[in-house]
Amino acid sequence: MKPTIYDVAKEAGVSIATVSKVINNQQVGKKSKEKVLKVMKELNYKPSILASALTGKRTSTIGFLLPDLANPFVAEMARRVEDRAHERGFNLVICSTDFDTQKEAFYVSLLKQKSVDGFILAGRFNNEEVITELLEEQTPVVLLTESYPSLSVNSVKVDDFMGGYEVASHLISLGHEKIAVIGEDANSSRERIRGYKQALQDKGLEICEEMIVISDSSPEDVERLTGQLLDKSIPPTAIFACNDLLAISVILAVRERGISIPDELSIVGFDNTLLSRSTDPPLTTVGQPIQDMCSKVVDLLIEEIEGKSKTKQRIVLLPKLIIRKSTGVHRSKIKDQSN
Repeated sequence: MKPTIYDVAKEAGVSIATVSKVINNQQVGKKSKEKVLKVMKELNYKPSILASALTGKRTSTIGFLLPDLANPFVAEMARRVEDRAHERGFNLVICSTDFDTQKEAFYVSLLKQKSVDGFILAGRFNNEEVITELLEEQTPVVLLTESYPSLSVNSVKVDDFMGGYEVASHLISLGHEKIAVIGEDANSSRERIRGYKQALQDKGLEICEEMIVISDSSPEDVERLTGQLLDKSIPPTAIFACNDLLAISVILAVRERGISIPDELSIVGFDNTLLSRSTDPPLTTVGQPIQDMCSKVVDLLIEEIEGKSKTKQRIVLLPKLIIRKSTGVHRSKIKDQSN
């Protein structure tokens, strides 16, 4: 296998950008230059046109890394991002990482070798070290649906806190006080849970940490956690699942127990995917302005690629609660209204 620019950078202990500067005879530290030239000779590395593109020539290609194409919301994002990229004259290379840090690092490395002009990282990206490396190399990067407060990086997301707050407020207005949450190990879930807690606090209700569980997102794990919640001595009368896929797994688990939705248990999701309209009953959920988000993330990245934007932006858009038939008035409130 022929050595790549990545191999040279790794062996020399420098960034790919530094190797590219040496290749293109641009200014770089004397020691770094000597080290890179030595490694290039040892590896018999022959610079390619693509390698030169890293510092000068653009390829009009965007690398799009997303966690799970099986998630209908992620698949919808991919379609809309691709449409917007094509409108702006860019090609999109899509890689699915399965939340795997090694896959994340591998695909970023692979796409850098292909000389993509920039990256869109969607959803939960676990390898923060890779993001930091991209930023240090001044590679254009925009995050979609997630943000890292500790990093200076462009991002486009919905106000997850407000979404969680609206869900809890809606359920409380229906008379529910025992509201459980099933989330994921992601910043978006944490913010949605934080909003849920704030709504409970504002309404003077107790926050029960035992009612908040984190899933690995598999249907089996969601079923297990749903069962644990429903088997409590005082079970929840409503469950807030932090995305629609989790909510559907909750519905299936609840059905197996013969529990009626929403008469005995109300369920809410998040994302407003196509699946949320086809469940029985249709799922109350939180809609994200997906078209606006995807257009903005592409435009923001292209601005950075073209050098038109020097400041980092964190764009936060508003969610919208969409009420359907999976939520209903709690029986205690029905009794109060009839008396």
